[in-house]
Amino acid sequence: MSSRSFIQSGPQLPDPYASDPLLRAYLKRRLPREVHEAIRPDLQRFAQRVVSEIESYGEQAEAQEPQLKSYDAWGRRVDEILVSPAWEALHRVAAEEGLIAIGYERLFGQHARLYQFTKLYLYSPSSAFYACPLAMTDGAARLLELYADPVLKQRALSHLCSRDPADFWTSGQWMTEKQGGSDVGQSATAARHEAGDFYRLEGHKWFTSATTSAMAMTLARIEDRDGQSVSGSRGLSLFYLETRDAAGGLNGIQIDRLKDKLGTRALPTAELTLAGCRAQRVGTEGQGVKLMSSLFNVTRIYNAVIAVSFMRRMLALVRDYAQRREAFSRPLIELPLHQETLAHLEVQTRGAFLLGFALTDLLGKVECRTATADEAILLRLLTPVVKLFTAKEAVALMSEAIEAIGGAAYIEDTRLPKWLRDTQVLAIWEGTTNVLSLDMMRAFHKEGAFPVFAREIAGRLQAHQQSSLRPFSEKIAAAAGKLHSFVMETLSENNAAKLEVSARGIAMSIARIFAATELLDHAAWALQNQDDPLALPSLERWCRQDLTPLRDLSGDEIGVNRALAGG
Repeated sequence: MSSRSFIQSGPQLPDPYASDPLLRAYLKRRLPREVHEAIRPDLQRFAQRVVSEIESYGEQAEAQEPQLKSYDAWGRRVDEILVSPAWEALHRVAAEEGLIAIGYERLFGQHARLYQFTKLYLYSPSSAFYACPLAMTDGAARLLELYADPVLKQRALSHLCSRDPADFWTSGQWMTEKQGGSDVGQSATAARHEAGDFYRLEGHKWFTSATTSAMAMTLARIEDRDGQSVSGSRGLSLFYLETRDAAGGLNGIQIDRLKDKLGTRALPTAELTLAGCRAQRVGTEGQGVKLMSSLFNVTRIYNAVIAVSFMRRMLALVRDYAQRREAFSRPLIELPLHQETLAHLEVQTRGAFLLGFALTDLLGKVECRTATADEAILLRLLTPVVKLFTAKEAVALMSEAIEAIGGAAYIEDTRLPKWLRDTQVLAIWEGTTNVLSLDMMRAFHKEGAFPVFAREIAGRLQAHQQSSLRPFSEKIAAAAGKLHSFVMETLSENNAAKLEVSARGIAMSIARIFAATELLDHAAWALQNQDDPLALPSLERWCRQDLTPLRDLSGDEIGVNRALAGG
């Protein structure tokens, strides 16, 4: 065959449910039989819809990026964001499939969240990042469910949880201002009292994702009659606003520009000026940052599940391509070194998957009030840890996967480079690795979370002491012991600089150890039920890595860091 006549076929998307034995085994293991039997047909049907319909919507939405129309033909300012019909179709699908509603209908009690996030896991890689508006929407729904007054709750939740596409609202989350970034205490948006719980907002929002949403949650600083306000995070209050007024015009909002982003390009992200935007205060004045934490818990879990869904989808494409592409007279899948690469990616994906879905299980228990006090604290601790870990793992996997496919994956019209670009946002959105590591440390100090984590690990390992998996249990126990000694010693030194510089290593160690216990539990179930043959080799390979990547820095080394960093 001449080189001119050869045409390489690209990777094809398999059925994302049927081709994912870990997902199927996990649902079988974690759900009561009657719940599993009730939802499985819907998941099978939905996976087929992903392949036959939703995937094409995502492709079309990415091909027709949003545009800002600032003025109409007669010079009137309209500030209209134009999106593709495919983006609107993704909105319709989200409503029809109950991607928010399932979590709040709670037909399956504490298991509703696992059902909901499984559908998100199947949907998000094909959604052109419509999963971002869904994350904001779900976070807003939970926040309003907890803190809104009955009138607001009735109005907003009925839209956020609707299955009717014409009635379904998404929500934005407008936190970031250019002077503050992650330091929300520098937020300067002013709230001037109008009447009752209603205010007029004046200020600038530097990043607003899901800007075409019908509503948003935001922070602002309430001013007194003299224009004075409390500084810092303690002065910020939480506000609900609808983006359109009763006449259909923008509610005191000017859209300054759309962001020209590295990735997630189908998702409208804008800079806004709030010029008398009418908003309603939610909750107690000055408690905005604290109240927002309930929203962050949800959006960070979305971040983790989106990360692992991207990992699984890209790995499925790489595997499919490895069977189509030949090198050295053999398909790539038959080359031992390529097999080693794919084996590594599979194990990392499995560890990340079990971490992300462990959060959905805990979230369901907490929301349905079936969680123990320790489980509630564990959710608080693991949410930032799992978010940061899965995001970093996803970025690493995407880079390796692009390389595994080769030069074709560097060409834009294969649609493969977009995976690397889109995934990079997951390590930034909802908190960077360092920001989340420090949030984990706050959970240590405020909730006493580390002893709870240590008890959880010890209790789970104890169950495997008399089984064939004892060698793995002992290795995990040794790593947990090393981490415990390091954390206790570091905390006792009361050295703020050392504690801060150690935070990232502690977070990564917690993630790897907790993932190891999840892999251990899953392997024990798989052996007993003769299911998921990759469970045991995945556990074995995971435990061969360093489970405690800690950095024990002395005072001198911290000083050297300062010099090396250019400080």
